[in-house]
Amino acid sequence: MQSFQRFDRSTSLLIALLVVAFLLATFDVRSAGGGIGTTMREGAQTLFSPLQEAAAAVTRPVVGFIDALSDIASLRDENDRLRQENEDLQAQVSQFASVQAELDHLREVNDLVAPADLPTVTARIVSSGASTLDLVRFIDKGSNDGISLGDAVINEKGLVGRVDEVFRSSARVRLIFDPNVAISVQDEVTSQTGLLSGDNDTLILRIFNAEEPVREGNVIVTAGSRFPAGIVVGMVKETAADDAGFGLDTEVIAAINPTRLDYVKVIVGYSPLDLEDEETEEPETEEPAEEEPEENTDGIGEGGTGTTVEEAP
Repeated sequence: MQSFQRFDRSTSLLIALLVVAFLLATFDVRSAGGGIGTTMREGAQTLFSPLQEAAAAVTRPVVGFIDALSDIASLRDENDRLRQENEDLQAQVSQFASVQAELDHLREVNDLVAPADLPTVTARIVSSGASTLDLVRFIDKGSNDGISLGDAVINEKGLVGRVDEVFRSSARVRLIFDPNVAISVQDEVTSQTGLLSGDNDTLILRIFNAEEPVREGNVIVTAGSRFPAGIVVGMVKETAADDAGFGLDTEVIAAINPTRLDYVKVIVGYSPLDLEDEETEEPETEEPAEEEPEENTDGIGEGGTGTTVEEAP
């Protein structure tokens, strides 16, 4: 009985709602936009508009934050890509600058003219000694290129050293800073000659019986003998004079920088031994001509007195 009553109530309520809805729709159509439906719609809009605005005000920052996160991720990827491109470009610029500097250095070395226009071989330093204390460098040219023991090595700055060991396709250069390398030098200003020797990280100039002091900044060049004359070695570091007849000693600032050696030239057309041979060679003298025996003019023939008869004037 109760189930029937519940069903009857539900059915009656549904029918009533349908009727009300039908009537409202009919009134709305008949009123041509000005009926109760419109009024209810407007009322609903008025009622729910603040709720919509509040919901929009709450959700708008959330949506903006989500969009911002998406934009940040995209910008981060773009920034990483641009940073990588920038690093690649910087590496290319650095590499180009290095190649350009190497070409400029090679051009300077190739344009270098050896003293007396002696023939040279351009070589590149490929390695140093076994330790940083070794005052030697290895070049990529050897006996196959005409390099021999004792050849002078120069660059665009001045004297680098001399070849002290030769292989077929490489050679070892002993730098001027080595104590075993002695160089006969000359002060370009005073024309005084002396001996320059290495002291590992500096050069020591000694002039015996110096007639006048050598002054700071004077250019020191090779004086010949083991090395061709006229190659710049360095400049005087401090002014010095002869000390009571014991000679003068002073330091010389090398023209080259041992930490910046790349391309060099090896002078292959000079030999101090050949120079000594030319200086000591004695000039040839003509041998006296042999005198021809005097002819027998006595006409006597064999068995005669052998005297010469003078012709009358």
